[in-house]
Amino acid sequence: MSDGAKDDVQTGIQTDIAVNADHERREFLRRGSLLTGAAIMSLVPDAIRNAAWAAGSDAPEKTEVKVGFIPLTDCSSVVMASVMEFDKKYGIKIVPTKEASWASVRDKLVNGELDAAHVLYGLIYGVQMGIGGPKKDMAVLMNLNHNGQAITLSKKLNEKGVKDGATLKALMDKEKREYTFAQTFPTGTHAMWIYYWMAAHGINPFTDAKTITVPPPQMVANMRVGNMDGFCVGEPWNNRAIVDGIGFTAETTQAIWKDHPEKTLGTTDEWVKKYPNTARAMTAAILDAGRWIDASLSNRQKTAQTVADKSYVNTDSDVILARMLGRYDNGIGKKWDEPDYMKFYNDGAVNYPYLSDGMWFLTQHRRWGLLKEDPDYLAVAKKVSRIDIYKQAATAAQVPLPKSDFRTSKLIDGVVWDGKDPKKYASSFKIKVA
Repeated sequence: MSDGAKDDVQTGIQTDIAVNADHERREFLRRGSLLTGAAIMSLVPDAIRNAAWAAGSDAPEKTEVKVGFIPLTDCSSVVMASVMEFDKKYGIKIVPTKEASWASVRDKLVNGELDAAHVLYGLIYGVQMGIGGPKKDMAVLMNLNHNGQAITLSKKLNEKGVKDGATLKALMDKEKREYTFAQTFPTGTHAMWIYYWMAAHGINPFTDAKTITVPPPQMVANMRVGNMDGFCVGEPWNNRAIVDGIGFTAETTQAIWKDHPEKTLGTTDEWVKKYPNTARAMTAAILDAGRWIDASLSNRQKTAQTVADKSYVNTDSDVILARMLGRYDNGIGKKWDEPDYMKFYNDGAVNYPYLSDGMWFLTQHRRWGLLKEDPDYLAVAKKVSRIDIYKQAATAAQVPLPKSDFRTSKLIDGVVWDGKDPKKYASSFKIKVA
Protein backbone atom coordinates (compact mmCIF):
# COMPACT_ATOMS: atom_id res chain seq x y z
CA MET A 1 0.00 0.00 0.00
CA SER A 2 1.39 3.47 -0.89
CA ASP A 3 1.97 6.08 1.81
CA GLY A 4 -0.81 8.16 0.25
CA ALA A 5 -3.25 5.27 0.38
CA LYS A 6 -2.32 4.58 4.00
CA ASP A 7 -2.91 8.26 4.82
CA ASP A 8 -6.31 8.15 3.10
CA VAL A 9 -7.31 5.07 5.08
CA GLN A 10 -6.11 6.52 8.36
CA THR A 11 -7.81 9.87 7.65
CA GLY A 12 -11.06 8.10 6.90
CA ILE A 13 -10.82 6.03 10.04
CA GLN A 14 -10.00 9.04 12.18
CA THR A 15 -12.91 10.99 10.69
CA ASP A 16 -15.32 8.14 11.43
CA ILE A 17 -14.04 7.94 14.99
CA ALA A 18 -14.26 11.69 15.51
CA VAL A 19 -17.81 11.93 14.19
CA ASN A 20 -19.06 9.05 16.28
CA ALA A 21 -16.88 9.25 19.37
CA ASP A 22 -19.20 11.28 21.60
CA HIS A 23 -22.25 9.30 20.56
CA GLU A 24 -20.47 5.99 21.09
CA ARG A 25 -19.20 7.01 24.53
CA ARG A 26 -22.72 8.00 25.60
CA GLU A 27 -24.09 4.80 24.07
CA PHE A 28 -21.49 2.70 25.86
CA LEU A 29 -22.36 4.26 29.18
CA ARG A 30 -25.99 3.44 28.52
CA ARG A 31 -25.13 -0.12 27.50
CA GLY A 32 -22.93 -0.45 30.55
CA SER A 33 -26.03 -0.62 32.68
CA LEU A 34 -27.05 -3.69 30.69
CA LEU A 35 -23.83 -5.42 31.69
CA THR A 36 -24.72 -5.15 35.34
CA GLY A 37 -28.47 -5.39 35.03
CA ALA A 38 -31.08 -8.08 35.07
CA ALA A 39 -31.01 -8.57 31.29
CA ILE A 40 -27.67 -10.36 31.42
CA MET A 41 -28.21 -11.96 34.78
CA SER A 42 -31.37 -13.65 33.60
CA LEU A 43 -29.57 -15.30 30.72
CA VAL A 44 -27.31 -17.56 32.73
CA PRO A 45 -27.58 -19.91 35.70
CA ASP A 46 -26.15 -19.03 39.11
CA ALA A 47 -22.91 -20.99 38.67
CA ILE A 48 -21.98 -19.19 35.46
CA ARG A 49 -23.26 -15.85 36.77
CA ASN A 50 -21.07 -16.04 39.84
CA ALA A 51 -18.02 -16.96 37.77
CA ALA A 52 -18.65 -14.17 35.26
CA TRP A 53 -18.84 -11.36 37.76
CA ALA A 54 -15.28 -11.88 38.93
CA ALA A 55 -14.55 -10.36 42.33
CA GLY A 56 -17.98 -8.74 42.28
CA SER A 57 -17.15 -6.59 39.24
CA ASP A 58 -17.89 -6.76 35.53
CA ALA A 59 -14.66 -4.91 34.68
CA PRO A 60 -12.18 -6.78 32.44
CA GLU A 61 -9.64 -8.69 34.53
CA LYS A 62 -6.90 -7.73 32.08
CA THR A 63 -6.97 -4.72 29.80
CA GLU A 64 -4.59 -5.85 27.05
CA VAL A 65 -5.29 -9.02 25.08
CA LYS A 66 -3.01 -10.60 22.49
CA VAL A 67 -5.10 -12.06 19.69
CA GLY A 68 -3.25 -14.15 17.11
CA PHE A 69 -4.20 -14.19 13.45
CA ILE A 70 -3.10 -15.71 10.17
CA PRO A 71 -2.78 -13.43 7.10
CA LEU A 72 -6.23 -14.01 5.64
CA THR A 73 -9.10 -11.71 4.75
CA ASP A 74 -11.25 -13.24 7.47
CA CYS A 75 -8.97 -11.85 10.20
CA SER A 76 -10.54 -8.46 9.39
CA SER A 77 -12.92 -8.11 12.33
CA VAL A 78 -10.10 -8.80 14.79
CA VAL A 79 -7.86 -6.24 13.08
CA MET A 80 -10.56 -3.59 12.74
CA ALA A 81 -11.66 -4.03 16.36
CA SER A 82 -8.18 -2.81 17.23
CA VAL A 83 -7.64 -0.24 14.47
CA MET A 84 -11.08 1.36 14.88
CA GLU A 85 -10.83 1.14 18.68
CA PHE A 86 -14.06 -0.76 19.20
CA ASP A 87 -12.12 -2.50 21.96
CA LYS A 88 -11.70 0.77 23.86
CA LYS A 89 -15.46 0.98 24.36
CA TYR A 90 -15.31 -2.19 26.43
CA GLY A 91 -12.28 -1.31 28.50
CA ILE A 92 -9.66 -3.41 26.72
CA LYS A 93 -6.97 -3.14 24.08
CA ILE A 94 -6.79 -5.87 21.42
CA VAL A 95 -3.25 -6.40 20.14
CA PRO A 96 -3.36 -8.39 16.87
CA THR A 97 -0.38 -10.75 16.60
CA LYS A 98 0.60 -12.08 13.18
CA GLU A 99 1.41 -15.79 13.15
CA ALA A 100 3.15 -17.96 10.54
CA SER A 101 0.98 -21.08 10.60
CA TRP A 102 -2.04 -22.68 12.22
CA ALA A 103 0.29 -25.01 14.11
CA SER A 104 1.92 -21.94 15.63
CA VAL A 105 -1.48 -20.53 16.60
CA ARG A 106 -2.39 -23.85 18.21
CA ASP A 107 0.82 -24.06 20.19
CA LYS A 108 0.66 -20.46 21.40
CA LEU A 109 -2.94 -20.83 22.51
CA VAL A 110 -2.18 -24.03 24.39
CA ASN A 111 0.89 -22.65 26.16
CA GLY A 112 -0.66 -19.27 26.93
CA GLU A 113 1.49 -17.04 24.71
CA LEU A 114 -1.73 -15.84 23.06
CA ASP A 115 -4.87 -14.88 24.94
CA ALA A 116 -7.09 -15.79 21.99
CA ALA A 117 -6.92 -16.13 18.22
CA HIS A 118 -8.62 -15.87 14.88
CA VAL A 119 -8.56 -19.62 14.36
CA LEU A 120 -10.00 -22.51 12.37
CA TYR A 121 -13.20 -23.95 13.80
CA GLY A 122 -11.94 -27.50 13.32
CA LEU A 123 -8.58 -26.74 14.93
CA ILE A 124 -10.26 -25.81 18.21
CA TYR A 125 -12.31 -29.01 18.20
CA GLY A 126 -9.28 -31.04 17.18
CA VAL A 127 -7.28 -29.82 20.17
CA GLN A 128 -10.27 -30.47 22.41
CA MET A 129 -10.31 -34.10 21.23
CA GLY A 130 -6.53 -34.55 21.29
CA ILE A 131 -6.15 -35.00 17.53
CA GLY A 132 -3.78 -32.90 15.44
CA GLY A 133 -1.83 -31.75 18.48
CA PRO A 134 -1.84 -31.68 22.28
CA LYS A 135 -5.13 -32.31 24.07
CA LYS A 136 -6.49 -29.34 26.01
CA ASP A 137 -9.94 -28.05 26.89
CA MET A 138 -10.77 -25.26 24.47
CA ALA A 139 -13.42 -22.60 23.94
CA VAL A 140 -15.15 -21.04 20.95
CA LEU A 141 -16.40 -17.57 21.92
CA MET A 142 -17.93 -16.65 18.56
CA ASN A 143 -17.88 -17.40 14.86
CA LEU A 144 -15.98 -14.69 12.98
CA ASN A 145 -17.24 -15.16 9.43
CA HIS A 146 -19.30 -17.15 6.97
CA ASN A 147 -18.21 -18.10 3.44
CA GLY A 148 -15.28 -16.69 1.49
CA GLN A 149 -12.89 -19.62 1.04
CA ALA A 150 -12.29 -21.50 -2.21
CA ILE A 151 -10.74 -24.52 -3.91
CA THR A 152 -8.05 -23.53 -6.39
CA LEU A 153 -6.71 -25.90 -9.04
CA SER A 154 -3.61 -25.38 -11.16
CA LYS A 155 -3.70 -23.93 -14.65
CA LYS A 156 -1.91 -27.09 -15.80
CA LEU A 157 -5.02 -29.09 -14.90
CA ASN A 158 -7.17 -26.63 -16.80
CA GLU A 159 -4.98 -27.12 -19.86
CA LYS A 160 -6.04 -30.79 -19.71
CA GLY A 161 -9.71 -29.92 -19.60
CA VAL A 162 -10.33 -29.64 -15.86
CA LYS A 163 -12.73 -26.90 -14.85
CA ASP A 164 -14.63 -28.37 -11.89
CA GLY A 165 -14.97 -31.44 -9.68
CA ALA A 166 -16.52 -33.66 -12.34
CA THR A 167 -13.81 -32.98 -14.90
CA LEU A 168 -11.11 -33.41 -12.25
CA LYS A 169 -12.51 -36.86 -11.46
CA ALA A 170 -12.54 -37.73 -15.18
CA LEU A 171 -8.89 -36.71 -15.61
CA MET A 172 -7.78 -38.60 -12.49
CA ASP A 173 -9.51 -41.74 -13.80
CA LYS A 174 -7.90 -41.32 -17.21
CA GLU A 175 -4.37 -40.24 -16.30
CA LYS A 176 -3.11 -42.27 -13.36
CA ARG A 177 -0.44 -40.53 -11.28
CA GLU A 178 -0.06 -39.09 -7.80
CA TYR A 179 -2.28 -36.03 -7.49
CA THR A 180 -1.44 -33.72 -4.60
CA PHE A 181 -3.83 -31.37 -2.85
CA ALA A 182 -3.09 -29.02 0.03
CA GLN A 183 -5.07 -27.90 3.04
CA THR A 184 -3.99 -25.65 5.89
CA PHE A 185 -4.35 -27.85 8.99
CA PRO A 186 -5.31 -31.54 9.34
CA THR A 187 -8.45 -30.98 11.45
CA GLY A 188 -9.22 -27.52 10.10
CA THR A 189 -11.96 -26.07 7.95
CA HIS A 190 -10.03 -26.08 4.68
CA ALA A 191 -9.20 -29.76 5.05
CA MET A 192 -12.87 -30.56 5.64
CA TRP A 193 -14.04 -28.44 2.67
CA ILE A 194 -11.66 -29.97 0.14
CA TYR A 195 -12.28 -33.51 1.43
CA TYR A 196 -16.05 -33.02 1.29
CA TRP A 197 -15.87 -31.52 -2.21
CA MET A 198 -13.65 -34.27 -3.58
CA ALA A 199 -15.82 -36.99 -2.07
CA ALA A 200 -18.97 -35.37 -3.49
CA HIS A 201 -17.40 -35.94 -6.91
CA GLY A 202 -16.39 -39.53 -6.25
CA ILE A 203 -12.76 -38.88 -5.26
CA ASN A 204 -11.47 -40.35 -2.01
CA PRO A 205 -9.01 -37.72 -0.72
CA PHE A 206 -7.00 -40.36 1.16
CA THR A 207 -6.80 -43.25 -1.30
CA ASP A 208 -7.13 -41.51 -4.67
CA ALA A 209 -4.86 -38.57 -3.91
CA LYS A 210 -2.15 -37.25 -1.63
CA THR A 211 -2.98 -34.45 0.81
CA ILE A 212 -0.42 -32.17 2.40
CA THR A 213 -0.49 -29.31 4.91
CA VAL A 214 0.72 -25.87 3.81
CA PRO A 215 0.33 -22.52 5.67
CA PRO A 216 -2.09 -20.15 3.87
CA PRO A 217 0.42 -17.48 2.72
CA GLN A 218 2.63 -20.20 1.19
CA MET A 219 -0.07 -21.78 -0.99
CA VAL A 220 0.50 -19.67 -4.09
CA ALA A 221 4.29 -20.05 -4.03
CA ASN A 222 4.00 -23.83 -3.69
CA MET A 223 1.59 -24.10 -6.59
CA ARG A 224 3.84 -21.89 -8.69
CA VAL A 225 6.73 -24.36 -8.36
CA GLY A 226 4.52 -27.38 -9.01
CA ASN A 227 4.27 -28.84 -5.51
CA MET A 228 0.50 -29.33 -5.74
CA ASP A 229 -2.37 -29.76 -8.15
CA GLY A 230 -4.83 -27.87 -5.99
CA PHE A 231 -5.50 -26.36 -2.59
CA CYS A 232 -8.21 -25.07 -0.33
CA VAL A 233 -7.53 -21.86 1.55
CA GLY A 234 -9.12 -18.61 2.60
CA GLU A 235 -8.94 -15.41 0.61
CA PRO A 236 -7.07 -13.56 -0.67
CA TRP A 237 -4.81 -16.44 -1.68
CA ASN A 238 -7.27 -18.00 -4.14
CA ASN A 239 -7.66 -14.68 -5.96
CA ARG A 240 -3.90 -14.13 -5.73
CA ALA A 241 -3.35 -17.38 -7.64
CA ILE A 242 -5.68 -16.10 -10.38
CA VAL A 243 -4.05 -12.67 -10.54
CA ASP A 244 -0.64 -14.37 -10.78
CA GLY A 245 -1.91 -16.62 -13.58
CA ILE A 246 -1.12 -19.96 -11.93
CA GLY A 247 -4.54 -21.20 -10.81
CA PHE A 248 -8.31 -20.99 -11.15
CA THR A 249 -11.26 -21.31 -8.81
CA ALA A 250 -12.90 -24.70 -9.22
CA GLU A 251 -15.40 -24.12 -6.41
CA THR A 252 -16.18 -21.64 -3.68
CA THR A 253 -16.80 -23.01 -0.22
CA GLN A 254 -20.15 -21.24 -0.06
CA ALA A 255 -21.17 -23.49 -2.96
CA ILE A 256 -20.24 -26.47 -0.79
CA TRP A 257 -22.22 -25.13 2.18
CA LYS A 258 -24.00 -21.79 1.99
CA ASP A 259 -23.21 -19.66 5.04
CA HIS A 260 -20.85 -22.24 6.47
CA PRO A 261 -18.99 -21.64 9.74
CA GLU A 262 -15.36 -20.74 9.24
CA LYS A 263 -12.98 -18.96 11.62
CA THR A 264 -13.72 -18.55 15.30
CA LEU A 265 -12.56 -16.39 18.13
CA GLY A 266 -10.94 -19.24 20.00
CA THR A 267 -9.11 -19.62 23.27
CA THR A 268 -8.64 -22.16 26.04
CA ASP A 269 -11.24 -23.09 28.64
CA GLU A 270 -8.66 -22.24 31.29
CA TRP A 271 -8.32 -18.68 29.96
CA VAL A 272 -12.09 -18.09 29.92
CA LYS A 273 -12.39 -19.29 33.51
CA LYS A 274 -9.60 -16.95 34.58
CA TYR A 275 -10.75 -13.93 32.55
CA PRO A 276 -14.53 -14.22 31.94
CA ASN A 277 -15.15 -10.47 31.88
CA THR A 278 -12.27 -9.95 29.45
CA ALA A 279 -13.64 -12.72 27.24
CA ARG A 280 -17.01 -10.99 27.15
CA ALA A 281 -15.48 -7.57 26.39
CA MET A 282 -13.27 -8.96 23.61
CA THR A 283 -16.20 -10.75 22.00
CA ALA A 284 -18.39 -7.65 22.15
CA ALA A 285 -15.68 -5.50 20.56
CA ILE A 286 -15.22 -7.91 17.66
CA LEU A 287 -18.99 -8.12 17.19
CA ASP A 288 -19.01 -4.34 16.83
CA ALA A 289 -16.18 -4.52 14.30
CA GLY A 290 -17.91 -7.19 12.21
CA ARG A 291 -21.11 -5.14 12.17
CA TRP A 292 -19.15 -2.08 11.03
CA ILE A 293 -17.45 -4.00 8.21
CA ASP A 294 -20.76 -5.33 6.90
CA ALA A 295 -22.54 -1.98 7.22
CA SER A 296 -21.41 -0.56 3.88
CA LEU A 297 -19.27 -1.16 0.81
CA SER A 298 -17.11 1.81 1.76
CA ASN A 299 -16.39 0.20 5.12
CA ARG A 300 -15.37 -2.97 3.32
CA GLN A 301 -13.09 -0.93 1.09
CA LYS A 302 -11.46 0.70 4.12
CA THR A 303 -11.08 -2.73 5.67
CA ALA A 304 -9.42 -4.18 2.58
CA GLN A 305 -6.99 -1.26 2.41
CA THR A 306 -6.16 -1.65 6.09
CA VAL A 307 -5.62 -5.40 6.25
CA ALA A 308 -3.62 -5.37 2.98
CA ASP A 309 -0.77 -3.71 4.88
CA LYS A 310 2.37 -5.76 5.49
CA SER A 311 1.54 -5.83 9.20
CA TYR A 312 -1.49 -7.96 8.39
CA VAL A 313 -2.14 -9.83 5.12
CA ASN A 314 0.66 -8.22 3.08
CA THR A 315 -0.76 -8.23 -0.42
CA ASP A 316 -2.36 -5.79 -2.87
CA SER A 317 -5.59 -4.32 -1.53
CA ASP A 318 -7.31 -4.86 -4.90
CA VAL A 319 -6.74 -8.61 -4.58
CA ILE A 320 -8.50 -8.58 -1.22
CA LEU A 321 -11.23 -6.13 -2.16
CA ALA A 322 -12.63 -7.84 -5.24
CA ARG A 323 -13.95 -10.93 -3.48
CA MET A 324 -14.68 -8.99 -0.32
CA LEU A 325 -17.23 -7.09 -2.42
CA GLY A 326 -18.54 -10.28 -4.03
CA ARG A 327 -16.94 -9.59 -7.43
CA TYR A 328 -15.76 -13.02 -8.53
CA ASP A 329 -13.65 -14.13 -11.48
CA ASN A 330 -12.75 -17.81 -11.62
CA GLY A 331 -9.70 -17.20 -13.79
CA ILE A 332 -10.91 -19.29 -16.76
CA GLY A 333 -13.60 -17.09 -18.24
CA LYS A 334 -16.42 -16.90 -15.70
CA LYS A 335 -17.21 -13.68 -13.85
CA TRP A 336 -20.13 -13.13 -11.53
CA ASP A 337 -21.52 -11.16 -8.61
CA GLU A 338 -21.53 -13.54 -5.66
CA PRO A 339 -24.36 -12.90 -3.16
CA ASP A 340 -22.89 -15.31 -0.63
CA TYR A 341 -19.51 -13.65 -0.29
CA MET A 342 -17.65 -13.39 3.01
CA LYS A 343 -19.87 -11.99 5.76
CA PHE A 344 -18.67 -10.85 9.18
CA TYR A 345 -22.00 -9.98 10.81
CA ASN A 346 -25.03 -10.18 8.47
CA ASP A 347 -27.48 -8.81 11.05
CA GLY A 348 -25.99 -11.06 13.72
CA ALA A 349 -26.56 -14.31 11.80
CA VAL A 350 -22.84 -14.96 11.38
CA ASN A 351 -21.51 -14.93 14.89
CA TYR A 352 -23.53 -17.28 17.08
CA PRO A 353 -21.47 -20.37 18.10
CA TYR A 354 -24.14 -22.91 17.14
CA LEU A 355 -23.82 -26.30 18.75
CA SER A 356 -24.65 -27.91 15.40
CA ASP A 357 -21.71 -26.14 13.74
CA GLY A 358 -19.22 -27.55 16.22
CA MET A 359 -20.77 -31.00 16.01
CA TRP A 360 -20.46 -30.98 12.20
CA PHE A 361 -16.68 -30.74 12.39
CA LEU A 362 -16.62 -33.66 14.82
CA THR A 363 -18.69 -35.74 12.36
CA GLN A 364 -16.16 -35.05 9.62
CA HIS A 365 -13.23 -35.85 11.91
CA ARG A 366 -14.97 -39.18 12.52
CA ARG A 367 -15.75 -39.68 8.83
CA TRP A 368 -12.11 -39.33 7.83
CA GLY A 369 -10.73 -41.49 10.64
CA LEU A 370 -9.21 -38.67 12.66
CA LEU A 371 -11.49 -39.77 15.50
CA LYS A 372 -11.37 -43.53 15.94
CA GLU A 373 -14.78 -43.74 17.60
CA ASP A 374 -17.87 -41.60 17.99
CA PRO A 375 -17.65 -39.06 20.82
CA ASP A 376 -20.61 -37.67 22.70
CA TYR A 377 -21.06 -35.05 20.00
CA LEU A 378 -23.52 -32.83 21.83
CA ALA A 379 -21.66 -32.93 25.15
CA VAL A 380 -18.40 -31.88 23.47
CA ALA A 381 -20.10 -29.04 21.61
CA LYS A 382 -21.78 -27.79 24.78
CA LYS A 383 -18.42 -27.74 26.51
CA VAL A 384 -16.50 -25.96 23.73
CA SER A 385 -19.07 -23.49 22.36
CA ARG A 386 -19.33 -20.85 25.07
CA ILE A 387 -22.85 -19.72 24.34
CA ASP A 388 -23.07 -18.17 27.81
CA ILE A 389 -20.20 -15.75 27.13
CA TYR A 390 -21.51 -15.03 23.64
CA LYS A 391 -25.00 -14.12 24.91
CA GLN A 392 -23.53 -11.71 27.44
CA ALA A 393 -21.36 -10.06 24.78
CA ALA A 394 -24.23 -9.92 22.27
CA THR A 395 -26.44 -8.20 24.83
CA ALA A 396 -23.69 -5.67 25.53
CA ALA A 397 -23.25 -5.01 21.81
CA GLN A 398 -27.01 -5.11 21.14
CA VAL A 399 -26.74 -8.02 18.71
CA PRO A 400 -29.86 -10.16 18.12
CA LEU A 401 -29.82 -13.79 19.19
CA PRO A 402 -31.21 -16.80 17.29
CA LYS A 403 -34.06 -18.87 18.67
CA SER A 404 -32.14 -22.15 18.63
CA ASP A 405 -28.63 -23.51 19.23
CA PHE A 406 -29.03 -25.61 16.06
CA ARG A 407 -29.41 -24.73 12.38
CA THR A 408 -30.22 -26.81 9.30
CA SER A 409 -28.21 -26.77 6.07
CA LYS A 410 -28.06 -28.74 2.81
CA LEU A 411 -24.54 -29.29 1.48
CA ILE A 412 -23.27 -29.71 -2.07
CA ASP A 413 -24.08 -33.44 -2.22
CA GLY A 414 -27.69 -32.84 -1.21
CA VAL A 415 -27.23 -34.29 2.29
CA VAL A 416 -28.97 -32.30 5.03
CA TRP A 417 -27.21 -31.54 8.31
CA ASP A 418 -29.32 -30.53 11.30
CA GLY A 419 -27.33 -31.88 14.23
CA LYS A 420 -30.07 -34.29 15.35
CA ASP A 421 -28.25 -37.61 14.83
CA PRO A 422 -24.52 -36.91 14.40
CA LYS A 423 -23.45 -40.54 14.80
CA LYS A 424 -25.74 -41.68 11.99
CA TYR A 425 -24.71 -38.73 9.84
CA ALA A 426 -20.99 -39.42 10.28
CA SER A 427 -21.38 -43.05 9.21
CA SER A 428 -23.79 -42.38 6.33
CA PHE A 429 -21.26 -41.30 3.71
CA LYS A 430 -20.31 -43.72 0.96
CA ILE A 431 -16.78 -42.31 0.73
CA LYS A 432 -15.06 -42.25 4.12
CA VAL A 433 -12.11 -43.62 6.06
CA ALA A 434 -13.74 -44.50 9.36
